[in-house]
Amino acid sequence: MKGNLPKPIKKQREVLYMPVAGHTAVLGTAGSGKTTLALYRAAYLSEQSMPHSGRTLLLTFNKTLVTYLKHLKPNELQNVQVETYHTFARGYLNARGKMGYNCICSDPDLRKEYIFQAVKAVESSYEPSKFFMRPIEFFMDEIQWIFSHGITSSDEYVEVERVGRIGTNLSRKLRPVMYEILEKYVEIRTGKGKMYDWDDIAIFVRREFEEDTSPRHYKHIIVDEGQDFSPEMIRSLAAAIPEDGSLSFFGDVAQQIYGQRMSWRSAGLNILQQWFFKENYRNTKQIAQLGLAISRMAFFLDIPDLVEPTSPRADGALPTLVECVDRTQQVKIALRAARSAAKTLSVAILVKDRAQEKVFSSTLEGEATRLHRDLQVWNDGPGIYHGTYHAAKGLEFDMVIVPFLDADNLPDQDYIASHGEEDALTHDGRLLYVAATRAKTNLILLYSGALTPLLPTDESLYQRVKP
Repeated sequence: MKGNLPKPIKKQREVLYMPVAGHTAVLGTAGSGKTTLALYRAAYLSEQSMPHSGRTLLLTFNKTLVTYLKHLKPNELQNVQVETYHTFARGYLNARGKMGYNCICSDPDLRKEYIFQAVKAVESSYEPSKFFMRPIEFFMDEIQWIFSHGITSSDEYVEVERVGRIGTNLSRKLRPVMYEILEKYVEIRTGKGKMYDWDDIAIFVRREFEEDTSPRHYKHIIVDEGQDFSPEMIRSLAAAIPEDGSLSFFGDVAQQIYGQRMSWRSAGLNILQQWFFKENYRNTKQIAQLGLAISRMAFFLDIPDLVEPTSPRADGALPTLVECVDRTQQVKIALRAARSAAKTLSVAILVKDRAQEKVFSSTLEGEATRLHRDLQVWNDGPGIYHGTYHAAKGLEFDMVIVPFLDADNLPDQDYIASHGEEDALTHDGRLLYVAATRAKTNLILLYSGALTPLLPTDESLYQRVKP
């Protein structure tokens, strides 16, 4: 198969020929070639000369990765559609006559406003309580959690065992009140013509498939970066294939940054066998060792199915840890290093959020590629890329530069206020794991003041440099 894909090696070949019907799962560490295998799997399942051949859908979570996958996808894969889950969901509901004009509440600020209104409306019918004084982000995330697990009644919500994003729990006596807020939000949203948001659209897709008796459009569905799909998304995809079709799940639970914990059964999958990829083909030994050390920190300890990587043989430089005077110096060093290396290498500057991204985009305008949802073309080869940790998921670069690794920046202070310190450590720790493991040969970590507690303290993992 021609194109930009490396050849599958060792255990990777075995995955190509997993069962062609039913549900299968491949769990691997960062850099183990899961995305490459997802594309090869798509080629195998869609090969028209094979008896199991059928139209194949390859799904991933964000549009940036879709662009990257289309860049890797060989021209021969004409029978394979590559898109995000939400593009698939919107298209299916539209085909079923359930997608009106502008009916998705896709603006996060608008969703936040509707939820704020819902909280205030429900609060007015209760005695004063500290519950209603929680940050609005708490209510937003709890509604997201409820939707993502396909919970559709107050009784079901009260009975569910684990509630909250990652580790945050809400007492059972408060759950009916929380569910009232959710129902009020849906009422307000629907009144404004917004039938869905990006979190509950999967519920409607699953319901529609369960009532849909027409032949399925896709025989095979492959999920790349599956750890970021909600349980309800996975359930809807299990309902989207015919009885002789297949659903292949590729994921890395260590990169799970959207807070979904699920068993295969609760996600609607009947997994008879799992494949595990432990070999790291992307990172040098030194970068892989840092990733492994991060994955052994306290916030990773309770993750089921965590695949511990085997350190690669490729040798390289230790990750560089640079203590700067202030954040201004961090920006200057990051830009200088990126511009110098980008003459021969692909370089990514990765930050926590869009606000920090703007610090670099305002300076790099015209000389760098921004990793964002509307990225249409992937420019392979030397150059500078910049974006958030989220936007870099599934991608890889020769050099990665991560600034702002200050204790007052990571974990995020606002996240601590809304979810608590333990939850913030878990959430942002996984984000940092994602950022560090994007680097193939060079990793530069910048901070000023106190270093984030999300990085291991073992000095042998780094080479310290003072500018």
